[in-house]
Parts: sequence; structure tokens; C-alpha cells
Amino acid sequence: MLPGTMAQPSRPGAARPGHLLIIGGAEEKLRQRQILSRFASLAGGSEGRVAVVSTASSLADEATDLYRSLFMQLGIREVIGLRPITREEANDPALAAQLREVTGIFMTGGNQLRLSSVIGGTALGRMIVDRHRHGVIVAGTSAGASAISSHMVAFGTSGTTPKQRMTQMSAGLGLLPGVIIDQHFEQRNRIGRLLALIAQSPALLGMGVDEDTAALVSPSGLLEVIGRGSVTILDPARLETDAYEAKRHRPIMISGVVLHSLPAGYRFDLRKRRLLTQLRAVPLTDREEAKLVAASAQTRRLIRRVAAEGADDTAVERARKRALRAHRDEEASE
Repeated sequence: MLPGTMAQPSRPGAARPGHLLIIGGAEEKLRQRQILSRFASLAGGSEGRVAVVSTASSLADEATDLYRSLFMQLGIREVIGLRPITREEANDPALAAQLREVTGIFMTGGNQLRLSSVIGGTALGRMIVDRHRHGVIVAGTSAGASAISSHMVAFGTSGTTPKQRMTQMSAGLGLLPGVIIDQHFEQRNRIGRLLALIAQSPALLGMGVDEDTAALVSPSGLLEVIGRGSVTILDPARLETDAYEAKRHRPIMISGVVLHSLPAGYRFDLRKRRLLTQLRAVPLTDREEAKLVAASAQTRRLIRRVAAEGADDTAVERARKRALRAHRDEEASE
């Protein structure tokens, strides 16, 4: 969808691709659910049939159950779950065939390398690409978002300063050529590693998506930002760098990158690499907001567990220790 990476122009009668919804993770699930509601609408609403692909998740069927509940609350009539855990399972034609009649595909968070390693290049992976080419919306949150692009962040370290060897790239599912996507962008301080990647591969456009934020990409390559945070676009077309000289884990010199930080309502043309006019959000009325009920206690627990997946190990350990200290302090005060 970018210069040099676009497919050939459509022939008369050729299928039109669907939208892509690239979610930075931790999307709001309890009240307005703006991002998930947009997905449900584009997937056909009450006439929709959605497949939840939860291979990236380590939570067995819990991630599938969570999103099945959420999408059905949003009016989707049927939600199926697919979670192959081996390439043999992902190559099963019967499994891939379950996507033939869906109107939306949603890939959960977890570990993007697990997702791409299990389904990339399999019957299921090819079917996801085929369904998108024939108009089906494909969404991914967190790890699922990273896997949407052709080139994917496999893993890496956080930090503001771009350094050699701070991250590793692998092949994604190929739904969005010419772009590399990073998620939890502001919350996990990932601008350094995205800068390092585009310095090493300046043909790619860098896209960083904050939590509870999404980049909705239309079939014509127009990106719209929705949600609470921002989408960061790094354009290295005029890049100057010494990435080819930097050794080991040394900092990389990068100059000339054009940075776009786009909050909700802004649009960006991925083909022409330029900012478009802002869209004005329409707020919910009091009556509409009053209709949004809180999720059950079980759903809340699932949300917390799913949101914790894919977090930096050090962050998880710090959170565990804080909780343990708080529990001990509470016991001591009783």
C-alpha cells in the first residue's frame, strides 16, 4: 500500500480488499468500547460472523471467550474461535475453510512470534490473506497488530535512543506491505527500537500505536486514528544514518526522519505519505452512554489477564512485587 510495494491496479470486477484495524493493545472493553464497536460495525453488525484467532495468546480459550462475549454484546450474531497451536493444525484445510463465510477476523494479543511462526505460510495464514483481499475486515490487537504487516517486530528492548541490535525483525502475515508496526508504543517507550528498524530498512514506514488506540486503514490506503492515544508515523524517505557502521549495541545516528504524531480524528495517506484533514468525533449522548452496562466480574478478570499478556518481563515482575508488598502491608495493619 506504499510506493514501490503496491499491488497492481484492480481490474474491472476484481475483488476489493477489506479494512485493516491495527490496535495498540489494551483497548477499552467495558464502557464505550469505541474501537471494538467500530470493528463490529465494519464486520456487518447483526449480520456479521466473526472469527477470533487466539494463537498468539497463552491463555488457552480464555482470550477467545472474552472476545466472543464482547462481540456478541456488540451485536455480532455469530463468533467462532480458532486457535491452532502447531503448523500441522494451521495447515488443516477444514480449519482454514471455517473462514470462508466470515465477515471479520480478529487476532488477539500475546506473542506475535508465536502467531507468525504457527500460521504464517499455512493454509490458515493464506486464507486470512485471501479473505481480506475479498473484502473481509481483519483486526489485530497488540501481538495481532504487529503480525498484520509484511515485516514484523519479533522482539526487542525498550528505550528512547535507537541502538544497534536492540530489536529483531521477522516476517509477518503480509496484509499491509511496506509498513512495520509496533504496539503499546508510548506506554512501553518503543520509539527507539522503531527508529532503529527503519534506519536499517528505510524502505519501510514505521507505525507505532498507543494502547486503547487504533489505526483504521481503508482499502485505498487512508489511515484514520481512533481511540484515546496517538498513532506515530515515522517516514524515513530522507533518512541519513550510520546504522551500517554501528557495532554491537552502540547508539545509531539517525537524521531526517519525518515524524507524525496523530491523535484521534486525524487521517494520513499511506500511499502519498501526507497528512489529511481532521475528522471531528461525534460524542455519545447521555442516553446512549447510559445504555452501556458494566461487564461482569468474570469479564473484568479476563480483561486484566489478557491485557497483561505480552508485557515486558521486568514490568510484570515489578507489578507482582508491588502487589505482594501491598498484601503484606494490609496484613500487618490488621
